Amino acid sequence: MLFSLIENLEKLDIVLASVSPRRFELLKQIGLEFKVIPSDFEEEIQHQSSIRDLVLHNAKHKGLSVAEQNPKALVISADTVVAIDDQVLGKPENEDDAFRMLQLLNGKTHQVYTGVGLFLKEYEGLMLDTVCTNVTFRPLSEEEILAYINTGEPFDKAGAYGIQGQGALLVERIEGCYYNVVGFPLTKFFLMLKEFMKHYIIG
Repeated sequence: MLFSLIENLEKLDIVLASVSPRRFELLKQIGLEFKVIPSDFEEEIQHQSSIRDLVLHNAKHKGLSVAEQNPKALVISADTVVAIDDQVLGKPENEDDAFRMLQLLNGKTHQVYTGVGLFLKEYEGLMLDTVCTNVTFRPLSEEEILAYINTGEPFDKAGAYGIQGQGALLVERIEGCYYNVVGFPLTKFFLMLKEFMKHYIIG
């Protein structure tokens, strides 16, 4: 297992500060053992100075709220948003909202940003970083958009689509990390974790 290469990781309890089923599945996929403790931080949806700053802000405060209560644990947090033309698209409220979002993305390139946070309160450990992936939708007919909405898939997903599901049929190409679009950039996380554990060696 690649995680065995990270010194002292086995000495820590690991906590995912998210109830996202996609993040849970992705971290299990790569062999990480962890428990889930949801954050009580209410994430912001409006810009800070930039969308990168927005996801960093949310990831930081989600993680800190859990790390404060679990100071000896390695806490992992994340925040993912979909944006087009500097406009953040959250989860659609209803079918009309999903249609509006998918029309905005139709035939265009948009961005998926994720902020990732690592925390180890006992050692005052904190590391944050971001990933951005460009996603291009193929041109879609109104009939295709409505058919996708009728699958029910858009309603729990930012930007009203899921690339890991039937939403894959909407996407023409991506530039960057595929797993970031699903909800958690696995390679970035692994590289951050290696660097984090070098700085915060557990005795």
